[in-house]
Amino acid sequence: MDKRRLSAGFRVLGLGAVLVSLVGTPLFAQQQKPPTNTSAPTDDAGPDQSSSPTIIKKKPQKDQDEPPPPAPDQEQIKNPKGLENYSIRVDVPVVTVDVSVQLQKSGQFVPGLKGGNFRVTEDGVEQKLTDVRMQEKPITAVMLLEFAANSWAFIQDMRQGSYVFFKTLRPEDYVAVITYDLRTRILTDFTKDKSITADALNSLTIPGFSDTNEFDALYETLDRLTRIEGRKYIILISSGRDTFSKINLDQMLKKIKATPDVTIYTVSTGGLARTISDARMGSMARLDYLQADNQMRTFSSLTGGQSYFPIFQGALPEVFNSINASIRNQYVLTYHPTNTAQDGTYRKIKVELVDREGQPLKMVDEKNKQVKYSVVARDGYRARMPVE
Repeated sequence: MDKRRLSAGFRVLGLGAVLVSLVGTPLFAQQQKPPTNTSAPTDDAGPDQSSSPTIIKKKPQKDQDEPPPPAPDQEQIKNPKGLENYSIRVDVPVVTVDVSVQLQKSGQFVPGLKGGNFRVTEDGVEQKLTDVRMQEKPITAVMLLEFAANSWAFIQDMRQGSYVFFKTLRPEDYVAVITYDLRTRILTDFTKDKSITADALNSLTIPGFSDTNEFDALYETLDRLTRIEGRKYIILISSGRDTFSKINLDQMLKKIKATPDVTIYTVSTGGLARTISDARMGSMARLDYLQADNQMRTFSSLTGGQSYFPIFQGALPEVFNSINASIRNQYVLTYHPTNTAQDGTYRKIKVELVDREGQPLKMVDEKNKQVKYSVVARDGYRARMPVE
C-alpha cells in the first residue's frame, strides 16, 4: 500500500476517534477539561470554543453569576433647609395627685367616686383630668419617733402610738424605724420582717439627750427617701418641738416642697400632760407648744397628709385606723398642666368634689342626714427645671 494513502487513512481514523470521545463525555467532565484555546472569551456563560468542532453551551450558575435584585428605593425624609443638624423633642409634663376622701366623724374612706366628681385647679386654673382611678396597695413607711429624755408622759405616748401603728401593718408592707433626740438614729432600715421592726420598738427603753432636733431628723429622712421610688409615707410621732436643729423652718418647708411622692402624717404626743399642766405652764412654754402644733399641721398639709392631736391614749387606735385607711385607699388623679413652663416654680393645687352641675358635692348617711367629709391631697408641686 502506498505510504501516502496509509498516512491519510490514519489521519481520518484519528479524527473519528476524537469525535466519538467528545460526544460520549459527560457535561461536568467537559467543563472541567482545561481549554486548549488561550484566547477564549471571558464570559463564562458563553460557548466553549475549543479545538473541537462540537460546541456545548455552559449552564449559568445562579448563585455566583446572577446578581441579586436591587433593593427598593426608600423615601428619605429630610429636615427643612438650614435645619439638617437639628432635632425636636416635645416634653409634655404629667402631674399625678393622690387624693383621699374620708368622713370627718369616723375617718372612713369614701369609695365609688367617679372622674366627674373631682375638680382640680392649679394656681386657680381648672385642669382637665386624663385619668382617675382608685388603688389599694402595700405601703412604704418610716416611723420617725421623738425619743428624748424630757417627759415620761411624752415617751409613753410615743411608744403606745408606734405599737398601734405597728399592728396595722400587713405582711407586704415595708417599714423603717428612725428615732431622734440631739442626733438622728436609724434603728432599722426598710424591711418586711415584722420581727425586726418589733425588736427595734422594744429597744426604746432608756432615752439619751433631752434635746429634740426635729427639723434635722425630718430633713435627713426626706433626703434618704428621695432615693426610693414610688409613694412613701412618714409617720411622725412627736411633740413637735425643735431645740437646736441646724436646719431652720424655712429650709425645712423648702425641702418638703421639693421632695416628691412623700406624704407626712403627724401624731402629737403629751396631750394629756399638756392639758393638765396648761394652767401652770408659762406663756413662753405655752407659745412654744402652740408653735409646734402649727408646724406639725403645716408639714402634713403641704404633703397631703393629716395631723392628729389625741389627748388620751385610748384615741390612738382610731387615729391610726384613719391613717391606715387613708394611705391604703386613694384616688389617683392624672392631668397635663396647662402651664407647661419648666421654670422650677411652685404650683398650688386644690382638689374639690362636685356633682353633675358643678356644685359642691353633698354626702348623706343611711338616715339621709348630711355628713361632712375631708378631701386630703398634696398642697402643690414644684415644676421641673429645664436641665432635669
